[in-house]
Amino acid sequence: MSDETAKRGVRDMVREQVEQVLATGTTEGIEVLGAPIVLMTLRGAKSGAVRHTPVMRVEHDGKYAVVASKGGAPEHPTWYHNIKAHPEFPLQDGTETKVYLAHEAEGDERAQWWDRAVAAFPSYAEYQLKTDRTIPVFVLDPQ
Repeated sequence: MSDETAKRGVRDMVREQVEQVLATGTTEGIEVLGAPIVLMTLRGAKSGAVRHTPVMRVEHDGKYAVVASKGGAPEHPTWYHNIKAHPEFPLQDGTETKVYLAHEAEGDERAQWWDRAVAAFPSYAEYQLKTDRTIPVFVLDPQ
């Protein structure tokens, strides 16, 4: 399978996940590699257009982390730049949607959330080994 075919397959899967969440009103029952997802509603960094982005569910005490892994690619996913430009946004978990303010975690905070993320989705550890960049972790605080 070519890289372009694989990218199309991922894009199609993401589109289908978003369509399912929007049609059913819930993220429940939607998984990637056996792990549940949540849905971010972001604004494009340049366009300002609304973007729905499913990510792995990493929650602790009412806060969430989102991991900008892009499967271990050498560059950040596009949504990383959207969060940097517009850090306050809605996140849907199940049928509940709340607004969160994101900040990029560093130091001990990042290490703690990274461990939680790997516990929720072990592939993150493999993704980090595939890239020279430190994979960013955003912590989302409810507003």
